[in-house]
Amino acid sequence: MKVFFLLLAMVSIHLAVGCMASSAGSESRRAETNSAEVVLERLKKQTAELKSYQSQIEYRFSQPLFESETLRKGVLYYQRSDGKSALRINFQTLKQDEEEEQKYIEQYIFDGVWLTHIDYQIKEIKRYQKAEPNEPVDAFELASENFPIIGFSKVEDLKKEFEIGLVERQEDEAKDFIQLHLKVKMDSIYKDDYTSIDFWIDKKLYLPAKIVAATTEEDTYEIKLIDAKVNKWIDKKVFEIKMPDDFGVEITPLKENKKKTDQELTRNLDMD
Repeated sequence: MKVFFLLLAMVSIHLAVGCMASSAGSESRRAETNSAEVVLERLKKQTAELKSYQSQIEYRFSQPLFESETLRKGVLYYQRSDGKSALRINFQTLKQDEEEEQKYIEQYIFDGVWLTHIDYQIKEIKRYQKAEPNEPVDAFELASENFPIIGFSKVEDLKKEFEIGLVERQEDEAKDFIQLHLKVKMDSIYKDDYTSIDFWIDKKLYLPAKIVAATTEEDTYEIKLIDAKVNKWIDKKVFEIKMPDDFGVEITPLKENKKKTDQELTRNLDMD
């Protein structure tokens, strides 16, 4: 499930910066490059305006020690209205190392109460209740419990867990990107999972270009979101869950879910 939380982190930045670009203009753009803290504060300030988001996804998982790399491609949808939110990630293809790209259907859906993972390869469905039906939570609030969500997490909280800074880039690169580098502190709650997380923000589009997370096992997660559409109408049918009759189903109610730590869920559901 690491990919789920990583993708939420990426989308939160996309949307926050997208809103900021449309409302703040060139003056805020200049101000945001002054310091990492200014960038973080401005990103967080804009998240209240988020309504919807959709894009193409490229998710790359590299294991240098095993000389292995997988690339998944798909689409992502997010929508928030009337105090409720929904998120759906549909992976459609998989490329393993030097092999040909192949059809590979895997879906993640969160409706504010249930987190559903559907794997068409092994015909398996896993559903985790994350909130009471009358107390739904936002997808990004859920993710922020497991991964630092820039634009949603408080800057003070991030600074407790990371050493944060803007990366100085070569002159030609500096014209195109703002890069935020988060180095995990020795006593951080993320110390057992990650060593660093980097975010690249495209200055021209004023949208993030990618996120790269380095793990303690020397693996790397890289996510790119392409052709983003911010605050555009999305048909509610997109978020409907269709469960094939011949798929096995495993359901974990909220009470049982609370007995498991989020790290255990990550290990159990990690796509890799």
